[in-house]
Amino acid sequence: MANIYYEADADRSLIANRKVAVLGYGSQGHAHALNLKESGIDVRVGLRDGSSSAAKAAEAGLAVRSIADAAAEADLIMMLMPDTEMGAIYTEHVEPNLSDGDALFFAHGFNIRFDLIEPPASVDVCMVAPKGPGHLVRRTYLEGGGVPALIAVEQDASGNAKGLALAYADAIGGARAGVIETTFTEETETDLFGEQAVLCGGTTALVQAAFETLVDAGYQPEVAYFECLHELKLIVDLMYEEGIAGMRYSVSDTAEYGDLTRGPRVINDAVRAEMKVMLDEIQTGKFAQEWVAEARSGRPNFLRLEAEGHDHPIEKVGKELRAMMPWISEGKASVRETSGGQG
Repeated sequence: MANIYYEADADRSLIANRKVAVLGYGSQGHAHALNLKESGIDVRVGLRDGSSSAAKAAEAGLAVRSIADAAAEADLIMMLMPDTEMGAIYTEHVEPNLSDGDALFFAHGFNIRFDLIEPPASVDVCMVAPKGPGHLVRRTYLEGGGVPALIAVEQDASGNAKGLALAYADAIGGARAGVIETTFTEETETDLFGEQAVLCGGTTALVQAAFETLVDAGYQPEVAYFECLHELKLIVDLMYEEGIAGMRYSVSDTAEYGDLTRGPRVINDAVRAEMKVMLDEIQTGKFAQEWVAEARSGRPNFLRLEAEGHDHPIEKVGKELRAMMPWISEGKASVRETSGGQG
């Protein structure tokens, strides 16, 4: 069973006298920085020259520095930039400004797991990874709650790295909901696999394929959209709230029988075998190498596939139908405004 910690387990004094630099002011960055500040932590935000996020951070009452200056001032540095950019930023701006006893924090293990960043032996290397988007981390904190978080220690130079990670998680609200101990390897590999097999890749491919099957058979695209995409939220919400068994209890017997008997025909042995191949590509570093190379070459394949996705018929139909349901987008503009970019 996993080790799970709460507020009573966290020693906030371990971070109370630290100078923290949050590098990046995107979805996670803004939430970490603001929550830390309101928890009484000495925090500054490190941003690239000309960053559009600088004004937002300053308006929120945060000290804004260059990445190098923030890293030099701080003795705890949280790296919250895109995975493919983090290594170069670390090498140029962070590594020269590390001192013995500093702590280097991450919210995702990608760069450590795949050796894109190799910190010196004299610093703590930890992860604090909220299991939710930044706007939710911020909102729940303001409401007095929190988003569950993962913590991990890759390098314990100080002897207090785990306690420091737990104190940081507590300061951003995670210990209110529960903090689960993991490793950089486990977090990285399961996170990538979940995104690829289920949360993003598997789900979008399944939705598009089902939509195409109905439309190709002569059914109206609008009806296919509702059946294959729109109603997915209802089912996911039920699973989120009550698990798969609770969802099955809530739907009709006809739906449950179709689920139990036809679901395994969609996710069959061939699909399971392909999932194992995908997991192997993650574990061996093949996916990481591919993604880093793609980013360094200007993302030609990424941009082509992204454009193809934007042009899929389900997007045109969905845009028209969502315009008939304005309640779906209520509050979305404020979320985007708050979350900003990657900084």
